[in-house]
Amino acid sequence: MLATVVRASLLVSALALTACTDNTLGGISSGSAKAEKPLPAKLVAKMKAKGMTRTSPVMARIFKEEGKVEVWKQKNNGRYDLIAEYDICKWSGKLGPKFTEGDRQAPEGFYTVRPAQLNPQSSFHLSFNMGFPNAYDRANGRTGAHLMVHGACSSAGCYSMTDPQIEEIYAFARDAFRGGQTEFQIEAFPFRMTPANMARYRNDPNYEFWKMLKEGYDHFEITKVPPKVDFCEKKYVFNQIVEPGTVFNPAGACPMTTQPDSLKTAYQSYQTSYEAAFSSATTSSVPPPKPTILGTKEAALVSEWTKKRARGERVPMEPPTLKPDGTVVVTSRMGRIDSPEGRKQAALDAAADAKRKAAEEKLAAEQRAKDEKAALAAAAADAKATPSTGAIAAPADTAPAAVAEQQPATLGGMRKKIGNLFGG
Repeated sequence: MLATVVRASLLVSALALTACTDNTLGGISSGSAKAEKPLPAKLVAKMKAKGMTRTSPVMARIFKEEGKVEVWKQKNNGRYDLIAEYDICKWSGKLGPKFTEGDRQAPEGFYTVRPAQLNPQSSFHLSFNMGFPNAYDRANGRTGAHLMVHGACSSAGCYSMTDPQIEEIYAFARDAFRGGQTEFQIEAFPFRMTPANMARYRNDPNYEFWKMLKEGYDHFEITKVPPKVDFCEKKYVFNQIVEPGTVFNPAGACPMTTQPDSLKTAYQSYQTSYEAAFSSATTSSVPPPKPTILGTKEAALVSEWTKKRARGERVPMEPPTLKPDGTVVVTSRMGRIDSPEGRKQAALDAAADAKRKAAEEKLAAEQRAKDEKAALAAAAADAKATPSTGAIAAPADTAPAAVAEQQPATLGGMRKKIGNLFGG
């Protein structure tokens, strides 16, 4: 039933292969040992068992909430099958798309990776650029650059893997490019777009965006072939066929299109089952939604935090967040600063703190000295006073010198007691 759409996709791939005349493009020929590391023998055997070759085409899917990266490869029948799945080590931001440079959001959408986007000399072990922003992002004013899938398990807007994981993912892409594939699709989603998950997020501000991505997700679930992706009217369109000579304009009106009947029929059947499951999920007990980015306003807040941090200003350890009621939440704990300007500012702050502490200690010492002096004066005055009733008077025949010897001892004892009192 789906032979038409499968053949159409394979035709697109075949046309792309004819353009590949040099498999040393971009980062493929690197001379880097880590970039040339072969896939493990168990994966090669698994591919063979599934009817795949080592160099057959690949695609990838990312799921934020589940923290997974899937690698799919094309089988001998033209369809794709899952060959490997990896746990994402780190991804930054929240569920939801990337809006602006500095918002620390990992992208969501359909992106294209070509050989030149591979970086065998990455400071994050190995990496490849996802291709953000695509035509949809640009048409909607979304900005950012250098959004990667990389190693080193450290993320500020990217999808970060462990080094052994990125070596395998990189090898899948490298081998496919050397086999003739000129580009592969990477699909990034907030979560697996099941009826239950869509029901959980049905009231989220990003829901309409996610519904749009879901059509492409569904097409792949039905056909097991990466969907043909185009853009018009500032939105995604999937597996749409236009008349020869007609092009899609990401910001312009959508042209007249058709779609294979087999795909339309399969999609309608899929949607009927989905809608029944979705309706049931809205009334069932499900886990609460995860935090999501609340549009351009929150993205702007985080972007400004990022700019201040880059300038070396003291900023909270975590970026600000926006609550649904419009309240901005800012943590009080301040983070470390890594830039030269930041280290200079941190040193100035530390010097000011030390100066303030020294001044406080000086005032405290002066006050202690005043208190001790006053206490000594009071003790001396008491010593000169007439002894109180019941006191033992010195014998009349006691020599003045003996009395004089007793007074310093008494005053010295008083000084010692006062010194103990004030920490002296």
